[in-house]
Amino acid sequence: MPALAADPGACLHEPRLRSECHVIEALNLTRTFGAVVAVSNLSFCVRPGEAVGLLGPNGAGKTTTFRLLTGSLSASSGDIRIMGRRLADSPIEARRHIGYMPENAPLYPEMTAGEYLTFRAELAGVRGKRRRQLSLEAAERAHASSELGTAIGHLSKGFRQRVALAAALIGRPDVLLLDEPTAGLDPNQVEDVRDLVRELAKERAVLVSTHILSEVEATCERALVLSQGKLVLEGRLAELQRPPEGEYVIRVRAARAEVEGAIAVAMQPGRVELEALDAERTQLTGHGDEGAMNRLLSTLLQRDVKVEEAGPRRARLSEVFQAATKGEA
Repeated sequence: MPALAADPGACLHEPRLRSECHVIEALNLTRTFGAVVAVSNLSFCVRPGEAVGLLGPNGAGKTTTFRLLTGSLSASSGDIRIMGRRLADSPIEARRHIGYMPENAPLYPEMTAGEYLTFRAELAGVRGKRRRQLSLEAAERAHASSELGTAIGHLSKGFRQRVALAAALIGRPDVLLLDEPTAGLDPNQVEDVRDLVRELAKERAVLVSTHILSEVEATCERALVLSQGKLVLEGRLAELQRPPEGEYVIRVRAARAEVEGAIAVAMQPGRVELEALDAERTQLTGHGDEGAMNRLLSTLLQRDVKVEEAGPRRARLSEVFQAATKGEA
């Protein structure tokens, strides 16, 4: 299993904050509530044009971290910079660069989507024609323009999420903090929001807090894993999911029974596990070196089994997550 800070460019333990390189920077953040330590000595950074997943089980400190980053909660110790500005020194100026979409965003059901976004723009200090301009622009970016005249109470859950996201985009923030952005959505709505997050991450720093592992796999390049308020694992997904040594995967277009017959005479029992992906596709997980994989491939091809993919097995993000949060990484 990969070790902490797999990304060689990570800034977890840099002795100082480097505002010229990073949009979000946290250094040695700690927050306590009496005897309870919610966040402990937490350091990380997010660069421009990067989507990073903040993972952790319930109670790991994800929401507290977001509240620290937005300035709605002060740190017991440590430092935060947003676009190079210390949050403690210039809270208003730093927060102008932040768009925050909390979990269960507070929306007013009696307002139309357009009225709500205009109201949010006014709260952000935008005046006159620019207020309407930025509201319309944010709605367009969040793909919510078609519902501006609809009362929020009459919108589907998916469109309410889009309106909440549009509110976070007012003012074209450089930093986007999304707390459980797909909570409660159906599969089609989830995919729509994921597409939006990927699109928005091209232009700004995006930090997505979630306990849904597939959310991070679908939208992020890098992950931070929290457990009991501490950062226990950090790295790019490709690095975190390095294959366990001596394991490989072969996917074929053939029913499981056909594959079993093809490899029965060539493989030792227990060295290959079969999983039917559907009626016509099977996955073989083998244990052995590259030579073992090549021998199995040769057997399959000789029996006219169509091979779709073959290579080292990547660790599932769930395996990485469980190992990290149980102290095994």
